[in-house]
Amino acid sequence: MRFKTLIAAIGAATALSSAAFAQGYPERQITMVVPFSAGGPTDTVARLVAERMSADLGQQIIVENVGGAGGTLGAGQVAKAEADGYTILLHHIGMATAATLYRQLAYDTLNAFEYVGLVTEVPMVMVARKDFEATDFKDFIEKVKAQKDTINMANAGIGAASHLCGMLFQSSIDTQFTTVPYKGTGPAMTDLLGGQVDFMCDQTTNTTQQIKGGTIKAYAATSPERLAIFPDLETVTEGGLPQMTVGIWHGIYAPKGTPAEATERLSKALQGALADAKIATAFGDLGTSPSSAQEATPAALKEKLESEIARWKPVIEAAGVYAD
Repeated sequence: MRFKTLIAAIGAATALSSAAFAQGYPERQITMVVPFSAGGPTDTVARLVAERMSADLGQQIIVENVGGAGGTLGAGQVAKAEADGYTILLHHIGMATAATLYRQLAYDTLNAFEYVGLVTEVPMVMVARKDFEATDFKDFIEKVKAQKDTINMANAGIGAASHLCGMLFQSSIDTQFTTVPYKGTGPAMTDLLGGQVDFMCDQTTNTTQQIKGGTIKAYAATSPERLAIFPDLETVTEGGLPQMTVGIWHGIYAPKGTPAEATERLSKALQGALADAKIATAFGDLGTSPSSAQEATPAALKEKLESEIARWKPVIEAAGVYAD
């Protein structure tokens, strides 16, 4: 009888502790780790969302850039952080591909984190130096294949979105060519603008302004439908490569063991941020849109991660290019 009483007392104390945590959280500033350099496309998304979530939570979310190793350094840092709700991670599709791309990963991709929710799915655009001679995407493919021994493709480093899109492109056209990895999206775009590299595939969050300014040439969007921001730009499906349809989705995570009250509160704040008209407008200017309230949930993010790991595993293994 005494044992049952003790168990009941422990249960009641736990419930009270959880309730107190839920009511008091957050009581101080939250750090959002972005595993890529400042000014890049993922950083842009993070700062927009962090600002609006801060207003909802009543505490500031500061963005900390921890770049390197295709996003795995920052993700690994969060995996080891104290699970108290005050350190979170905003990562893109690389969270899924790292599970195969890195054969000796310091953390278990699926089981080292709690899930908060999806943020957005950013389409990508195949772009080239402004004087590239192809007239449309089909012509672009033909010229790339014909010049495979002399042409080169930039990316922002192994594991970056541009690297993943490049692997998918080579697989889709069954052609290998020289790829040039950079330490970030910024320097890759700089050399594309200067004509030092021929083309790259990158997120609209990084290419939109350059395309609008005519400093690079756009050939196709990787979205299922044409982009509202570029209605005249054909899709990869229209150009004959439906298998290249891909979006660079972003999600928010917390260290494993973070109280459910914290992840639920963060998820609610995320949903509120994504429903804000200013966020929708800002995302629209970048060629993307916010995730829905149903997508900005722990369950939806977990399901997305699991399915994307399964999708990319054969692509990476077929390429035979690993990051370690």
